Amino acid sequence: MDKKIAVLAGDGIGPEVMHRTLRVLEAIAEKCHHHFDYLVGKIGGSAYDVYQSHCPDETLRVCEAADAVLFGSVGGPVALQHEPKWKDCEKNSILKLRQHLKLSINIRPVTIYPALLENSPLKAHVIQPSQLSVVDCLIFRELLGGLYFGQHERVIAQGVRVARDECVYDEQKISTIAHAAFRASQLRQKRVCSVDKANVLATSQLWRDVMNEIAKQYTDVELTHMLVDNCAMQLVLNPAQFDVIVTENMFGDILSDLASALPGSIGLMPSASLNDQGFGLYEPSGGSAPDIAGKGIANPVAQILSAAMMLRYAFDLSAEAQLIEEAVKDTMTRGIVTRDLAKDPAHAVGTAAFVDAVCAYILS
Repeated sequence: MDKKIAVLAGDGIGPEVMHRTLRVLEAIAEKCHHHFDYLVGKIGGSAYDVYQSHCPDETLRVCEAADAVLFGSVGGPVALQHEPKWKDCEKNSILKLRQHLKLSINIRPVTIYPALLENSPLKAHVIQPSQLSVVDCLIFRELLGGLYFGQHERVIAQGVRVARDECVYDEQKISTIAHAAFRASQLRQKRVCSVDKANVLATSQLWRDVMNEIAKQYTDVELTHMLVDNCAMQLVLNPAQFDVIVTENMFGDILSDLASALPGSIGLMPSASLNDQGFGLYEPSGGSAPDIAGKGIANPVAQILSAAMMLRYAFDLSAEAQLIEEAVKDTMTRGIVTRDLAKDPAHAVGTAAFVDAVCAYILS
């Protein structure tokens, strides 16, 4: 298989974990007789240095020429957010990419690894209620609707400052994410939990109506509904109950960030963002971590697992994706972990050593 991958490493730890992740992809290519072409583009602050734009047209053309986009991270130090290079960096880069590529479906796996149970902030009996059950769910978040893309304004009304943010959803946007969630559930435990605020919001009432209508096309899948405040509580009290969660943009942003804490490090959380044609952008859920950039200690797992998601969703290479996931799990099970996961920092390994172990498993 010969596929073109747009590689946007970005800022902070992005370049170093991306470089190591490409090593993993090359190990897969060698093991399974594939060929990947890498089309390199600039994004975020690194793009601003060259183009005075966080997401220049040159980068958009690179993405359009590829079969999938592998994204790193963007953003700079908090103390420098006022500088043009970093001001609105995320908004002007990843949000612009999502809009340009029409990426409406965001998928975040939430997996707690048995070898890392002690890293979770939750008690062991909550995240693994039995020997056969451990937290393993998918969160589907709609990306192009809701409050983030409505009208925003700040005005003075009768001498008082007033702000308004408009939340809009139409049934087409809801239907697109619904179908994606139901199809994914058919390959898992066939349970979808739709999360809304239908007791208050008109957009959530429409959301629930459309979900119920789409569910009639998936008679083998059980659909349940949950209010967003209850879902936030349940993710802490009983996260193992969930298989596939599907929700709107802002709720999904909050819930997926909450869920990212459950495994014990956001460095374990990959994600995929797809359009309705299946084209996707794959990125770790964490940030650019400029405080540890260049030190060789960053956790590459989220970036590596994002590449695995790319193989599965973009290239239909499920066996190869599973091999990467097994390699990551085996490496951590053997106690080979980066500093953010190590019980004793003295026993932690660096980014390169972790990837060496993953590649050795793949090529064995």
